[in-house]
Amino acid sequence: MKREPTFESDNNSLTIDTLTTRVSPPPIKGVSYQDISENDASDVASKIDLAAIEAGEAKIKDHLEHFSSRLSKSIRYDNPPRISLKHYISLYRRNQNPSGHHFVVHQHDHPVAGTHYDLRLQINETSSASWAIMYGLPGNPASRRLNRNATETRIHCLWIENHLIETASHATGSLLIWDTGEYEVLPYKKPDESETTDRDSSGEDSDPVAPANQLSQPEKLHNAFQHRKIRLRLHGSRLPKGYTMTLRMSSVSKSQLSQPKRPSRKRRKKDPRHAKSVPLTDEDSGEETKATSPDGAHSDNDEDEAVRLANAYPGANNTIGSVHQRIWYATLDRDSSGFKKQRDPSGNIVWVRKDTSPDAPGFDAFIVRGRDYERSVLTGRLAKDVLEDEGVKSYVGRAGWKGVLQ
Repeated sequence: MKREPTFESDNNSLTIDTLTTRVSPPPIKGVSYQDISENDASDVASKIDLAAIEAGEAKIKDHLEHFSSRLSKSIRYDNPPRISLKHYISLYRRNQNPSGHHFVVHQHDHPVAGTHYDLRLQINETSSASWAIMYGLPGNPASRRLNRNATETRIHCLWIENHLIETASHATGSLLIWDTGEYEVLPYKKPDESETTDRDSSGEDSDPVAPANQLSQPEKLHNAFQHRKIRLRLHGSRLPKGYTMTLRMSSVSKSQLSQPKRPSRKRRKKDPRHAKSVPLTDEDSGEETKATSPDGAHSDNDEDEAVRLANAYPGANNTIGSVHQRIWYATLDRDSSGFKKQRDPSGNIVWVRKDTSPDAPGFDAFIVRGRDYERSVLTGRLAKDVLEDEGVKSYVGRAGWKGVLQ
């Protein structure tokens, strides 16, 4: 497989990887990527529109079976996925309980909001909290723009809506699974001792806090959410081993305790097939971009009052107290991700790996390059492939998206 080009940071201390090659974990030995063959997929299931399911217009009994059957037909074996369908199914099944701690990062190319990355964290047995991050998760410790706007969106139903699907339509654009796995909530203020979990070495779930603390990961997430400061380690298939980030609410949003009011009037809808491509603006380096509502097949003008007031879609339960469109900041936790700062020969402060041995924390810095380059970890598809598979023609996406290169 041809290696994509790399980029050098200004201080030449880090190589920027685009995450187009496998990084962590390594491929699972003995696992075939054809765990579910096309012959096993239901012909009836393939005829049901995925966007209709997401919008609640179509009903199915077993969402996991339905979506895995659909996705099995979409795998691009010329661009092998990072996880198998067998692993994907196992991941969801073991998190179908109140202590489940599943996460997914979706690449969502929305015709109005533009390309962004939805980080969804399971908060209870049926639901997930969601943040829309315009430029994707930060991956370069030497970046000049460590903080990324993360806009709080609706609470989603894990099994009815977005966690399981890759889909596309003219109204909502394309949605693909950029990464998925399980999250771990760490104390926001780190203890003095070294913070290494059993999971890092054995692959088993573990509690990073003192043994006396028996809270589940969703309970820890709930507590951290109430303090408006969350520190996460994401155990995914695309993100490097030990990847740790923080979410902290902006000072302006801390006073927003109730859901925003319904818009006073509805905007006239336009046919996306005849719309002109509108460039994205990047004022103030994108860090204070005005919040939009990039929520799948739903819009504030069309959803019912119950959804707006609860900030939760049907089947979901807002047990965490999420408020729509509050602004948070997503930041790479450089120290916990395995980096340390030191001075280069010129006296400038640079960030380097604490330990360069293969199994040590830390990783080659990476960038997120957007819809034309980023592939699904499950099917190997690009955004245009998802549109094609769903029969969406003449789609006009929003132009002007640029990845954070520095």
